Amino acid sequence: MAAAEGGGAGAAAGPLFAGLADVSISEDIPVEGEISVPVGSHSPDEDYSTLDEPVKDTIMRDLKAVGKKFVHVMYPKKSSALLRDWDLWGPLVLCVSLALMLQGGSADSKEDGGPQFAEVFVIIWFGAVVITLNSKLLGGTISFFQSLCVLGYCVLPLTVAMLVCRLVLLAGSGTVSFIVRLIVVMAMFGWSTLASTAFLADSQPPNRKALVVYPIFLFYFVISWMILTFTPQ
Repeated sequence: MAAAEGGGAGAAAGPLFAGLADVSISEDIPVEGEISVPVGSHSPDEDYSTLDEPVKDTIMRDLKAVGKKFVHVMYPKKSSALLRDWDLWGPLVLCVSLALMLQGGSADSKEDGGPQFAEVFVIIWFGAVVITLNSKLLGGTISFFQSLCVLGYCVLPLTVAMLVCRLVLLAGSGTVSFIVRLIVVMAMFGWSTLASTAFLADSQPPNRKALVVYPIFLFYFVISWMILTFTPQ
């Protein structure tokens, strides 16, 4: 009985697959797809990894990138350089430099050195974070760290203003000195504001740009006020 069933199954399977042995693929039918590996179709830069480069080359490459961003800030125009290759090294250097220059003349004065240094850090970083969150809530299209990068790099004109004010104060702190410092700080304040809005304008909805520019205006105004009212002891 079992043998009969086995024979019947074999007989049923036989005619079903009997014609497969005669099937062949004609050479005239093209086969779609590419399975071969092209030789010499990619450049050596594709196989280059920054993990294999010397430390000196890495540092020089990063310094050149920071320098190019400084140039973009000093000559502001609509560009995606700061947004495309963002970093926080430049803002950190500017923040430290500005905080050090805002310290009092006496290096041994704890009341003059520590709080002033921390105050600059809090204003710059906390202010930049608040402006970035405000931009995102208003529908901004850039990322969190891209906005921090732009706001931090645009502190460069105010850092230059602080350096000029320190040099002017070496000659005295009279009325002429105050007028010179006022002109310099106002010019650099406008430069920082215009530079930041030039980079961030295209990432905001057209009907909400004023709501984004106003906090940026206040942000750089506070830093400018700290620079203008600084008097060494």
